[in-house]
Amino acid sequence: MHELTLLRGQKKMAAIAEPSVRGLYGETIEIPCDPFIQTENAMMIKWKYEKKDGSPQDLIVKSKDQDALMTLPDAFKKRVSMAANSSLLLSDGKLTDQGTFTCMVVTSTNIFEHQNKLEVLKSPEGLEIFDKAQELEIGKLTKLGVCTAKNANPAAEIMWLKNNQALMDDGKGIFITKDVKVDLDTLLSTTTSTLKYSAQKEDDGAVFTCRATHIVGEPVTSWITLTVTYSPETVELLVTPQDPLVEGDNMTLECVADGNPAPTSFNFHLKGETIKVENKNVFTITNVTRDASGEYKCSLIDDRGLEASKNVTVNYLDINLRPSGRIEKLAGEALEVTLQIYSSAAHSVSWKKNNRILENEPKFPKIAYSDSGVYECEVALGPLSRKASFELVVQGAPVISSLSKHSSDDGKYKVLTCEAEGFPKPAVTWNINGTLITESPFSNGKIIQKFAVVPSENLTVQCTVSNKFGSDSKSIDVLPCKYKERIRDQTKLVVGVVLGLLVATVLIGLAYWLYLKKSK
Repeated sequence: MHELTLLRGQKKMAAIAEPSVRGLYGETIEIPCDPFIQTENAMMIKWKYEKKDGSPQDLIVKSKDQDALMTLPDAFKKRVSMAANSSLLLSDGKLTDQGTFTCMVVTSTNIFEHQNKLEVLKSPEGLEIFDKAQELEIGKLTKLGVCTAKNANPAAEIMWLKNNQALMDDGKGIFITKDVKVDLDTLLSTTTSTLKYSAQKEDDGAVFTCRATHIVGEPVTSWITLTVTYSPETVELLVTPQDPLVEGDNMTLECVADGNPAPTSFNFHLKGETIKVENKNVFTITNVTRDASGEYKCSLIDDRGLEASKNVTVNYLDINLRPSGRIEKLAGEALEVTLQIYSSAAHSVSWKKNNRILENEPKFPKIAYSDSGVYECEVALGPLSRKASFELVVQGAPVISSLSKHSSDDGKYKVLTCEAEGFPKPAVTWNINGTLITESPFSNGKIIQKFAVVPSENLTVQCTVSNKFGSDSKSIDVLPCKYKERIRDQTKLVVGVVLGLLVATVLIGLAYWLYLKKSK
């Protein structure tokens, strides 16, 4: 049994302007008597129905302590009964049941009547879109679809939406027509709404929704997604990889058009040559060279007027370093270094000597032995890099740059240090005997040798360096070591003391002899 909201009625045949009772189609509807009337003490309760001509039609009469008496027309047979609370029960509600029902209550002192106007409600049987368009053409008014909500009471309301935004008939690009038909047998209403739409390019992929709303139940929706077709309007040429494109790369040209459906075949215009590509929109040139620089174009096969172009630069880098390889020069000579660079754009240059970064480009107006080494230049342009190098070998007769001396920490010997430059490696000799302490590694034409001597007297020591180009010598005076001088001084002191003691002994003996002689 379906319970419905009650509206308070009026006594004594009160007129009812609005429905006071609503019931659902196909279900049992309860039509209440006036709740303020005490029906349990009534002498008689009668329910009657107002026919279409306005005359009353008795349905059911129940006297006190007697069974109910029914006088039902065919439309209500087997569907009418009275509940314990005196409400009228109407099963399998139909739209033909709609009308005014009156509850009359007779007591020992009065007669009361209460009217209820019944409305039977039914939600639509689903929602469907018929005659769906498969695609829309830009600017062409096209019937998008017919939306139908069937068998409802009252008739369902239908609204069209695009991407959840309501569409309104503007008489230009949007036309919406509505139609409601009533079934003469069931009196149920079917609502139909037709949408005609003129699409724009941005409507491609839009979701069009038909929404039905009804007093009973939640809104129901049905939707379609359409493709908007239009001819290409623009063409774009894309080049991969983008800058910098360098020699040896594979260059891919991609032609992109905005039509829907998009074109799949194109003409590529490659510096005077036209290549037709079908069922794809790319063309690849492998292992490009600097000669590939220039203007490239692509166009539609069936419309040369839609064309795109792009200037392409293939970056390149060549260098020429002079001198190169192994270069032998004499100390004091000059060497000119020339680096020629052929490139398509700005580049960077860096130098190294023996793998150590130089701040400036090497220049050799007067070559020194310290200039010996491996010089390498690197020129970079984006991902391109070129390297070149040369080895400078400085040759010449050796020259002693320094000859020095100092005493050892314990003072027992003298340390002589002879520094010389020359190439090939010079031989180092000394004019006296001594002990070689250390000799440095020969690097950049330089050698350092340390020599130990123990002079017992003043000496002049000579260091000589020589190679196939010549020789050089330097001398230095070396004094005896202080350690030997101390030993000599100590020896002299001991001898002096001994001699003094001997003289004193002789003098004492002589004095004693003279004394004895004088006494006699």
